[in-house]
Amino acid sequence: MKGSIVIVLFLLVGILCGYYDFLPHTLTSGGWSFYALMALMFGVGLSIGNNPHLLRSFRHIKPILLLLPLATILGTLCASAIVGYLLPKTSVAEGMAIGSGFGYYSLSAIFVSGYRGAEAGTMALLANIAREIIALLAAPLLVRYFGRLAPITVGGATTMDTTLPIIIRYSGADYTIVSIYHGFVVDLSVPFLVSFFCSSLFIW
Repeated sequence: MKGSIVIVLFLLVGILCGYYDFLPHTLTSGGWSFYALMALMFGVGLSIGNNPHLLRSFRHIKPILLLLPLATILGTLCASAIVGYLLPKTSVAEGMAIGSGFGYYSLSAIFVSGYRGAEAGTMALLANIAREIIALLAAPLLVRYFGRLAPITVGGATTMDTTLPIIIRYSGADYTIVSIYHGFVVDLSVPFLVSFFCSSLFIW
């Protein structure tokens, strides 16, 4: 939660700096987004490689639960396509690109901004921050009305880190490995799916 608030504050500061021309033009050019993206990708690889027990723990997951990330991805993409179709000035492709962030707001916002512009990037940032906040705040209600897997699917890519403590608290410690596996797989899908739906290969 604290991290999400900090991200929003930085966004607001950036908007103010850009609006009032506080920064030199060399810092406001698009090249810096690329370097920030490379740093984020390095961080993702570092966090995965720095946990030697992560891949070994996947052996203990029930076979049926291996399909949970696929269910999350397909459900999110279907809902995002519908929202993208219904919203004015938003295409199905943009809706699916934004939804493909799966709560990974920092990475998806940079990807979408680079491909579709600042407005779509801001939508991706806010939509995926909202997804994480909903997973954090609504976890007890999700468990009560939809079952113990619900907070995991809502959490998307964040279930490996940010929302994991909340999931353990309300879904139970026996869902820890499932949550980590789910977050790991969905997390890996983010750069590929966002790039695909933002590219000219998918123009609907």
